[in-house]
Parts: sequence; C-alpha cells; structure tokens
Amino acid sequence: MVSTIGGPSTVAATATTVGATDATQLFINTTLDSCALKYEEFVIPTTVPYCNWTWDSILCWPPTPANLTIRQRCPPAHGIDTSKFAERRCSAEGQWEGKPGSPATLVGWTNYTPCYSPEVIQLFRKLYAGGSDDDANIKIDIAERTRTLETVGFSLSLVALIISLIIFCKFRGLRNNRTRIHKNLFVAMVIQVVIRLTLYIDQAIIRSGGKKFGNESSRQGIDNTPFLCEASYVLLEYARTCMFMWMFIEGLYLHNVVTVTVFQGRFPHTLYAVVGWGGPVVLTVIWAITTAQYIRQQKCWWGYNLTPYYWILEGPRLAVVVLNFIFLLNIIRVLIVKLRQSHTSDVEQVRKAVRAAVVLVPLLGITNILNMTQAPLDKTALEFAIWSYVTHFLTSFQGFFIALLYCFLNGEVRTALMKSISVYLSLRGHHDWAIRRQSLFSAGYPTVPANEAPGAGESNRYDTKKTTHHPITTNTNRNATINNNLLASATNHTANGGAANATNGRSGAGWFSRCFVVQKNANPSAPEPAPPESVVFDISD
Repeated sequence: MVSTIGGPSTVAATATTVGATDATQLFINTTLDSCALKYEEFVIPTTVPYCNWTWDSILCWPPTPANLTIRQRCPPAHGIDTSKFAERRCSAEGQWEGKPGSPATLVGWTNYTPCYSPEVIQLFRKLYAGGSDDDANIKIDIAERTRTLETVGFSLSLVALIISLIIFCKFRGLRNNRTRIHKNLFVAMVIQVVIRLTLYIDQAIIRSGGKKFGNESSRQGIDNTPFLCEASYVLLEYARTCMFMWMFIEGLYLHNVVTVTVFQGRFPHTLYAVVGWGGPVVLTVIWAITTAQYIRQQKCWWGYNLTPYYWILEGPRLAVVVLNFIFLLNIIRVLIVKLRQSHTSDVEQVRKAVRAAVVLVPLLGITNILNMTQAPLDKTALEFAIWSYVTHFLTSFQGFFIALLYCFLNGEVRTALMKSISVYLSLRGHHDWAIRRQSLFSAGYPTVPANEAPGAGESNRYDTKKTTHHPITTNTNRNATINNNLLASATNHTANGGAANATNGRSGAGWFSRCFVVQKNANPSAPEPAPPESVVFDISD
C-alpha cells in the first residue's frame, strides 16, 4: 500500500494518514527540531502498529501505519527531478525498513533513487561500481581537490589573457590579421573563465554556508537562484563554443597561410566574426531550448552535460578538434618537407617538428579531447585521479599556456615591449640603454603590421634569413638601426603624444576600434601575396 504526501497516489491507500498535509509545509521542515515541533502533539493510535515520525536530514516524514509505503515530492536539489517522489516503507512490526537486505530500524532508510534522472543514476552506478563506499568517497575527494586545481589554473589564465589583450591592443605594430584572430580567441576565453570562476566561487560560498548552518538553502547565490543559474550556464556554454570556433579559425588561417595558395585574397574578417561569434549563438539557442524542455524540473539544470542533448554543442566542438588535428598533421608534413629540402639532419627535423606540434597543440584546442571523454568513474581510484588531474590541468591552464606562447614569448611582442621601454628610458635620459636582443622565441606565424601588405613581413624575414652571412656586420647594422629608431620614436612620442591622447579622449569607442575593427588597406585592390616558405620555419624556430 502506498500513501502520497503532496502529490497523487498511484495505488489507493487503505489507511488514514496525514496525506492531506500541505507539501509546502513539509519542505519548510528542514531541521530535526522543526520536524519534532510539527508532530509533538500527534498521538499514535494503539489499534495498529505505527512507525514514529522521523527526519532523514532532508525531509520530515510523518508517523505512518505498518505495511504502508509513504511518498513525498522530491526536494529541490542538484540532479533531482521535483516532479518525482521519494519513498519510505513502514514494516509490519512498526519500524522503518532499511536498505534492501538490511533489517528494519527506528531511523530507517529513504529511497531517493526515483528522484534522480536516468543519467545521474548511471553516474552513481559507475561511482559505486567497485562496491565499496570508501572507494567512492576517495573519488569524490579527488574531484574536490581537482576543483582547487581548476580555480588556480583559471585564475592564472585570466590574468595572463587580460595582460595579453592589453599588449595586443596597445602596440600598433602588433595590429595584424594574426593577432586580430588571437584577440577574439582571448576574449572568448576570458568570458568563459570569468563565468566559470564566478560559479565556482558562488558554489564554494553556498557550500560553506551549508556546512555552517546545516542547509545550503541558508545562503542565496547564483547556484540556488532560478533562471539566473540557468542563464549563467547558457552563457558559459556559449563562450566555450565561441572559444572552439575561434580555435578552428586559428587552425584554418594558419593552415591556409602555410599550405594553400588559394584564399590568399583579402582577410575575411567579417566571415570569421560571423562564424566565431554568430555560429555559437544558433547552436546555444537550440541546445538551451531543448535542454529546458527535457530537464526543466531539475534545479539549475544539474547534470545537463550528461544528457544526449549536450551533443548539440559537444558535437561541433569535437568536429573542431578533429579538423584542427588534421590541420596540425598537414602543417607538420609541410614543415618536414621544407626541412628535408634544406638538407637538415634527421635529429633536427624531429626536434623542429616536435617543437611546432607542442606550440600549436594548445592554440588549436587539441588537448580538449580528454575533457570530451567520459570520466572513468568505474575504474580504480588511481586511474580516475590520473585522468582527473591531467584533464583539468590542461583545461584550466590552457589560457595561460596560449598567452605565454603567443604573447609573452612571441618575438614581435618582445620587440615591441623592449622598444617601448627603450623609448621610455630614453626620454628620461638613459640613452645608453638599448635592445640587446629582439626575440627569444617566436611562437606561431609571423607578425604583419596592419598598414603593411600581408606577407611583406614574412618576405622581409625570409630575405633576412637568406642574407645573414656576416654576423658582426649584421649586428652592427641592427644596433645602428635600433638606435636611430629609438631616437625617431622618442621624437615622435614627444611631438604626437598629445594629439594622440586628445584623439583617444574624443572617441569613447576608440579602444575597441584599435583592437578589433579591421583597418582599411590603402590599396584594397592589391591581392595578398602568397606567404614565403619561412612561415613554416618560424613555427619551429
């Protein structure tokens, strides 16, 4: 026999119970004291055995006659469908039944399994596949420590990405097609990291409040605010999809520059912007509508990434990773062919190929393939720990590594920074300070100034490599050129600094135009020349 509190019964009850009790009132009873206060005046009948009232730390259960299964609406919590019911059964002896296979006790056991979605139930089955609660608790502890690792990684990535964006926007010599794609990718990553860190901090605050006051509902935040929580995850998934799309654009652009002679006309910035920012809007809207229909009863869409509908977003992301991996293989092939033509030793060929692969893997997002695989919860704790730490380390520190390789260690960026420092010191009388080395590392393909023909930078660099036969003469000429440039830069800085600042002050959107708007070419009809072979070598040098 089944009795339902706060909802319809599937089986007719034959005994009089407290079925008319208001379900909303039961949800308020979230502590042992409130539950005791609710039933302190209830007199248990002596005609039939009764199970006493009890509080299972989640719901308050009323006194129940023997041989009766009582049900209540599932409480609002993560991964729980509030349209379903949790249940308890009172045995014939008037005691609450325990878990299957366990004897009846005064406290008993509440069956919350029907409350969970099929995906969450499958997750729990994998977690407890070993049959040991200790093993499952170890995996849960590993997941909590992984969250700490993620917080550190995302924080470092956020700082590095913001600094990189400032550098790319400040220096005019770095405004080119390549860095324009970088900046869009960095913005998408910043949005994703900010939202993720905000959610992590909010969850930590709510959980700390739950430990202190005994209930997570005691503190209000994003995680337990309807609509705001769902909107946060929708925006998070949109930012992640944008990040993957811009990684695809990075791979496509580099692949075309290195291996293809077509598509070498005008830079298709508008098309890239539509694909990078507009495409994810369509995918995210379709996914959000579908998910809202499927798990609308679950708090904050918990476990949405376990549903098959998540592949509306994850499928295109996986396709991006696969395409970028193909791009990487073709780029490495071209690199090896060029190295063989230059009669480079086998060891040097392998070194350059490996170096190019290591540099390009984070930019193309290939490391995200681990995060798309299912967590090995049904494996041993050691296997789960290795997967968890490696996967989340690569995911959370991805922004930091991309900023490090493509900004801080980039040769053109270092040259621009050193030149700016030289101008600053020269204006203050330190004329003996000069740039000793223009670059230590050039990650990626060459930089082309915004007002220079696309490919001119590569051609100049290639010509320099071909004609550098006299190191002493080259270094002397370079130092003389640097000193002249420093003097000219200092003069221009003094003469034009005020005018530039005034212009920037008049335009509120000047920073956005300088960073993201395409600069019109003085000769738009001129076709973009094919890049030289040195583009490939710059990746591995």
